[in-house]
Amino acid sequence: MDVYGIIGNPVEHSLSPPLHQAAFDHLGIDARFVTFEADPDRIEEAFRGAEALGIDGLTVTLPFKHDAYEFVDPEESVERVGAVNTIDFTDDGPIGYNTDMTGTLRAFEHHDVELDGTNAVVVGAGGAARALAFGFEEAGADVAVTNRTESKAHDLAEDVPGATGHGLDELPDLMAEADVVANATSVGLESDESVAPADAWHGDCVAFDAVYKPLETRFLGDAAAAGAQTIDGAWMLLFQGVDAFETWTGEDAPVDVMNEALRSHL
Repeated sequence: MDVYGIIGNPVEHSLSPPLHQAAFDHLGIDARFVTFEADPDRIEEAFRGAEALGIDGLTVTLPFKHDAYEFVDPEESVERVGAVNTIDFTDDGPIGYNTDMTGTLRAFEHHDVELDGTNAVVVGAGGAARALAFGFEEAGADVAVTNRTESKAHDLAEDVPGATGHGLDELPDLMAEADVVANATSVGLESDESVAPADAWHGDCVAFDAVYKPLETRFLGDAAAAGAQTIDGAWMLLFQGVDAFETWTGEDAPVDVMNEALRSHL
């Protein structure tokens, strides 16, 4: 039996186990997906121990995505983003990936959204924002990063080729020219708040929210009311898992099965 898991702290509410177990079971793969809640003060031991125990693969969540970078051979895109959320333990050692970035691009592709040549606004400057900004840039978009602490927006923008950094006060003007607006902050998480003013939305853009609890956030609701296309955060969660599954197994993931399992737990 193969063993995969998610490592983080905390992890008890993770949706990765039902997402991946549904895929293993559907394809008849003899594997189990479990949770590992690691001590932040012993994280190197945790990663080394997982490899020594023969764990086949890990997804990595907060607060260890940057720590994981130190213990893997990073895939090329990871070197740009600087964070790892998926580890494949191979015969040649652990290889690190960032499927937050690739999964988000697949979510947009799934919704028939072409990013090449678009103006994309990323709200936030943390880990999720970093993955989105690099992903959008790689797909051919012109990226603007906006954040409440403007200096952090500039710091991220300096790392992303061609990107610009802005304060949150500039968001309405940026939205007026945007083809894509992505919320990569926690604003709206289990609340009725939005980082974007409702009257700044227009119908010729796509709204993406990394928050998936609730699925329909105030951010997405305001966008939909203005006629914008919306993509909820569960799609990013789904496709980062799909990419991890395919990396580990070499099999085409049963996307519909994984999506049904994920949404049944939301």
